[in-house]
Amino acid sequence: MAADDAIDPTDEAIGEDEITSTVVPGSTLITDATVDTCAPGAAAAAAGGAAAGAAATTVASRKRNAFTELLAAQAPRSPANSSSSSSAPSFASVFPYPAKTVTLAAARHDRHAGPVVFSGREGLGAYVHEPTAFPPERVIYHDANFVVINDLYPKASVHTLLLARNPRRNRLHPFEALDPATDAGFLAEVQAEVRKLRRLVAKELQRRFGRGSALDQARQRALDEDHAGHDGGDHERPLPPGRDWSRSVISGIHASPSMSHLHIHVLSVDRVSEHVRQRNHYNSFATPFLVDVADFPLAAADPRRHPARHGYLHRDLVCWRCGRNFGNRFARLKEHLLLEQEAWMRE
Repeated sequence: MAADDAIDPTDEAIGEDEITSTVVPGSTLITDATVDTCAPGAAAAAAGGAAAGAAATTVASRKRNAFTELLAAQAPRSPANSSSSSSAPSFASVFPYPAKTVTLAAARHDRHAGPVVFSGREGLGAYVHEPTAFPPERVIYHDANFVVINDLYPKASVHTLLLARNPRRNRLHPFEALDPATDAGFLAEVQAEVRKLRRLVAKELQRRFGRGSALDQARQRALDEDHAGHDGGDHERPLPPGRDWSRSVISGIHASPSMSHLHIHVLSVDRVSEHVRQRNHYNSFATPFLVDVADFPLAAADPRRHPARHGYLHRDLVCWRCGRNFGNRFARLKEHLLLEQEAWMRE
């Protein structure tokens, strides 16, 4: 194995990086990384913007583009109603600083409460336990059953994680958690939420890349004309359908997950990111190691149940778009993926 393909067991190879978190209900977000690595003023913005809660937002005007507003990068905002049990979808740039250690300081009224600590493989539990403690750059939306976050170390242009909050299911291995023989209702809920998140990711891809896509040009012209007030009437014209960005979204669980809490990856197909650093980073999303939730229930003899036996992570590096085999030449694959990403965006 080439040196640049070596797997570092201390590196988070597959999904959300491991974090150490201390959570106390009603707390304010403070991070070691905020103090150590943020630009001047960023620490105050991070701490001030992570107050508990994010109320659902209503977009009243039909002319306004909800995703342009909700998905655009923005500073964390204080919620209008912190008692809400759910929040409006809000894609933004990935959390602006690495957070190996996250500490949520106890609120004054609850300072005697004992902390709940999430460390190592338990790191995703911080979001499940108290999603309102994180700003919208991290938590896209949440309700009583699910939390959706931007992956801290994304492996594609858009990379989200769907976290289940059901305490009876969310600590099980995905093959057990999604087994309909034990809870068919839970599998149906997860599959429905994955479909919803896939639609949101597709809309975000269209928002980011639609203007440069050949298949989206007619739709973009119609949007520009409507925005300029040249629609020729008092009512909106139906927009041309444009490019089907849902075909550029992949999703699934990892056959051997690195984190304890059940999480489903929903991401763009390009697999281009500075965080794709080695062979298993790429292969975990380019081989049967990624198991589509829509494929459940899996047959007992399904080979994906035994990822180590089939060596998915150690397979040759094959371009997802053109099928070219790069063997173990990871650096060459990375260069090639940048070219394929440009072509994919222009389709």
